[in-house]
Amino acid sequence: MNLNPFGFSLTKSLLLIMTLLTPTMTARAEPAVKVEEYKLDNGMQVVVIPNTRAPVVTHMVFYRVGAADETPGVSGIAHFLEHLMFKATEKIPSGEFSKIVSRLGGQDNAFTGHDATAYFQRIAKEHLNTVMEMEADRMVNLQLSENDVVTERNVILEERRSRIENSPSAILSEQMDATLYYSHPYGIPIIGWEHEMEKLSRTDALTFYKHFYAPNNAILVVAGDVTGEHVHKLAKDIYGKLPANPKIASARTRPQDPPHRSARRVDIADPRAGKASIHRDYVAPSALTAKPGEAEALTLLATILADGPTSRLYKKMVVTDKSASSADGGYWSTAIDSGKIALYAIAADGVDLKTVEAGLDATIEEVRKSGVTQEELDRAKAGEIAQYVYDSDSQSTLARRYGYELAVGRSIADIQAWPKKIEAITVDDVKKVAEKYLDIRRSVTGTLVPAPAPAAADSKQAPSAGRG
Repeated sequence: MNLNPFGFSLTKSLLLIMTLLTPTMTARAEPAVKVEEYKLDNGMQVVVIPNTRAPVVTHMVFYRVGAADETPGVSGIAHFLEHLMFKATEKIPSGEFSKIVSRLGGQDNAFTGHDATAYFQRIAKEHLNTVMEMEADRMVNLQLSENDVVTERNVILEERRSRIENSPSAILSEQMDATLYYSHPYGIPIIGWEHEMEKLSRTDALTFYKHFYAPNNAILVVAGDVTGEHVHKLAKDIYGKLPANPKIASARTRPQDPPHRSARRVDIADPRAGKASIHRDYVAPSALTAKPGEAEALTLLATILADGPTSRLYKKMVVTDKSASSADGGYWSTAIDSGKIALYAIAADGVDLKTVEAGLDATIEEVRKSGVTQEELDRAKAGEIAQYVYDSDSQSTLARRYGYELAVGRSIADIQAWPKKIEAITVDDVKKVAEKYLDIRRSVTGTLVPAPAPAAADSKQAPSAGRG
């Protein structure tokens, strides 16, 4: 399960070097990315991004459905169905989909988010027709046996145990999300709550599949050594013959949270935890819901405040005060309903966590009251635009960028205008969003501390049936 739709990125150290070398980089450095967009008669959106550097293509299908669209009580069904989509159709036996792609020399995978689910293959261009046929087939012809469902349900339960239950930091993150949101389903983990996952059935999966998996709820993105004309013909011949589902709603409505009026807190002590750490999440608008300029200002604010060794948090807490061994954070903007500013610091050896939290609070309050400097803003702009430019050099990253942004309701124009909008942000813009959104009442604070290991069981007691 991959929650980051933009997987590829440069290392922070390389970005820092490039940023320092190019402090005057502007939006004019953006490469000319040619994007073609159209709709098939059945409502399927098609996006083509030609890139002739190598004779390969990235073929992706995004569905406008994710974990936040699940019916209450069946959490995890979106992710469960993602797994089940690799089972059988009338044409392809269960488990053969990825093997066929591999035999053709390609790679494939899928990921589920709160707002979208995506399936992708990277393959030689001469096999584009084949993977299109396979993806179109499982869009409407999925067959699930009871054995497939039971087997894969065990797989996702084990995934939850390994990714969440065995990771104190993942448990804290999950609990913080559940606390940050009152009613909104962003507070429910994408993988699902274990007690609900245990009950997921074949009927649940097929009901979800038949309702949401249809061409008029999908976006096809093809990036690589192709022409728009060629993709258009293939898409029309292959996907165009699939029937639309008229029951799919034109708008996605979810329960919305009331105004946040008080700070919340989650404290976890776990013997498996390493160093003590403090985490702070603030609910903020997404790029889709923010007022003009706010998402770009929040992006730059998060970069200046918490991203890497030049950030305020790192310089204050790690370099100057030496209260933390690490400090970082970011702004998550690609969502339908709301985004999130997330910050954290790991306590240095011998430093009490209250001291670390006080340093975090002081750094945040300084930015809220005094804003940022022009030098900081210029450096942040250069870094963000550099990342956009370098990411644009990867066909797979481009496919993910356009597909996910379109799936949450943004447009191609929005995506391509982003560097110029970043360049237009002022120090006053950053100060305004800091004052507005770094409000403690909009936040949840989490602490994770190591706890003493439980005492060994009395030798007279029966041995445990499980493993620690």
